[in-house]
Amino acid sequence: MAIFKSTPVTKIINGITIKTSEATLLSNSNYKTNGESAIIVKDLKACQIELDSKTTENITIKALCDVLIIADYSIDDEYDEIQLNSGSSVELRFLRDGWYIMSSDGIKNS
Repeated sequence: MAIFKSTPVTKIINGITIKTSEATLLSNSNYKTNGESAIIVKDLKACQIELDSKTTENITIKALCDVLIIADYSIDDEYDEIQLNSGSSVELRFLRDGWYIMSSDGIKNS
């Protein structure tokens, strides 16, 4: 199990300076976001990602396995969590008091 991060960057999110990476390649079964713009999850059967609005405001998650996304605020004012199937991706943005799905390619079947 491993976490590979791109070159470190400094971002200001919610008025707080965060040292993070633009992208993370994740093969760990649990992960909490930390300001990345993109996460790719692979080499697992399943993974759980926790969205942290204190460090992350916009994120794209590409799932190459089943991924459960849980949030510290509701998603689309309706959900506490969403499930991504292998091959799908979603872009989420945090604004004021919630996470919003900006783009999703849904379930892919081959």
